[in-house]
Amino acid sequence: MKKHIPNILTLLNLFCGVIATILAVQGHLIFAAYFMFAGIFFDFFDGLAARLLKVQSELGLQLDSLADVVTSGVVPGIVMFQLFNMSSSNYSWAAPEMESGFNFSALSLFGIIITLGAAYRLAKFNIDEDQSDSFIGLPTPANALLILSLPLILEFQENAFLSNLILNKWFLIIVTIISTYMMNARITLFALKFKTWGFKENSIRYVFLVLSAILIGLLKYAAIPVIIFLYVLFSIVVSYQKKSKPAA
Repeated sequence: MKKHIPNILTLLNLFCGVIATILAVQGHLIFAAYFMFAGIFFDFFDGLAARLLKVQSELGLQLDSLADVVTSGVVPGIVMFQLFNMSSSNYSWAAPEMESGFNFSALSLFGIIITLGAAYRLAKFNIDEDQSDSFIGLPTPANALLILSLPLILEFQENAFLSNLILNKWFLIIVTIISTYMMNARITLFALKFKTWGFKENSIRYVFLVLSAILIGLLKYAAIPVIIFLYVLFSIVVSYQKKSKPAA
């Protein structure tokens, strides 16, 4: 029975991703974000459960990536599509409902590039044996958190500058390009996987988590893009230190 627990958690990730997709298509981006968060939660614990129960399998690996394509690929792509559509129309954030028919700009389809980039990144991850202790490129859940933070900032931060920035089409174009590139860039990023609980071997993880908690307390949802930036910055520093460290 225990061998099925990780796969059940993965399927719960997929279940949340499908609901988030439906909500995002309907324009309910806040609820879509909440279900995506739940999906990422299950995504984190399915791998942890597999390691703790020692039931890792090829089936679990493939199922995990298939679920992530939806939760961390399709959902942020649709959310970016909706943000593009709002940036190029007369709709305000307070009234995102669309009329019937194909009422969207061609530019809105640019947001779907995020979905394509996520699918490509996950396919590479499945055949790459160098990503057991670290990641090559920004993980799709981290990228999804970045994208889904945008409607949450619009809804809860109540900052005119941030609202105008997020609904600027050039800002959305830049975010789409950078996020898609970062998912597939040859940049080594540390994994938030604790094989032990010792501070010495996990110092970068503990420092990062503490800073993230402080930033969330101070900036709320606006902290998410800052945390993603710090994650990349910390990883580059760690990678540089490892390369510059003389061999024993």
